[in-house]
Amino acid sequence: MPITERDTAGIAALADPIRRRLYLFVNAQPTAVSREQAADAVGVPLHQAKFHLDKLESEGLLDSEYARVSGKSGPGAGRPAKLYRRSGREIQVSLPDREYELAGRLMADAIAEAAATGEPAIDALRRIAAERGRSFGQTAIGARGRPVTAEAALNLAVDTMCQLGYEPRREDDRVVMVNCPFHALARAQTQLVCDMNHALIGGMATTLEPHCPAADLEPAEDRCCVVLRASTKARRATSA
Repeated sequence: MPITERDTAGIAALADPIRRRLYLFVNAQPTAVSREQAADAVGVPLHQAKFHLDKLESEGLLDSEYARVSGKSGPGAGRPAKLYRRSGREIQVSLPDREYELAGRLMADAIAEAAATGEPAIDALRRIAAERGRSFGQTAIGARGRPVTAEAALNLAVDTMCQLGYEPRREDDRVVMVNCPFHALARAQTQLVCDMNHALIGGMATTLEPHCPAADLEPAEDRCCVVLRASTKARRATSA
């Protein structure tokens, strides 16, 4: 699909690092968020968050609505606040195409391994993707330190997924990826890409010891097939 002027404007809007952080924060929330919530989450002044959120809305990347955040109505409830949520728009191009470069390298390495050893290509792809995922996890630990709680491990996994082009969103006790960085490829080779995604994310999660998040394969429409959850031990401890 050709790049449109609207796509170009949307990409340019996300080039600003603060704007991108705000966009990713709003995308990660299950419900619409206020300017104050977004500003606090990203650590910027309220007026700065307002400017960037409105810019994202004007480019069609966010939608907005007005509601009273207190849930009250009638006299004394205060004025409705402007709330932001992810729009249904999808930008058809990613710059740079580092996600597709990653997929291409994994698949090329798997084909080469299969040709050299006789290993089935799909098995080689799973193994190589898991190894690459573990390398991403080790890099994250080297930069941030080893997580000491299950929540810290899950947060580090989420941050790593963001850097790889995923858009994680919290939904109750799980984290779903509301996009697939290899979306165009997944349309043509769904099972292949799902297996690669699962191995890549699962490999990354296994490095976050002793509180490794679980990476479960749960295919659904309009999102990545992999779901992350905090470690089972942590969930049992929380419910005890």
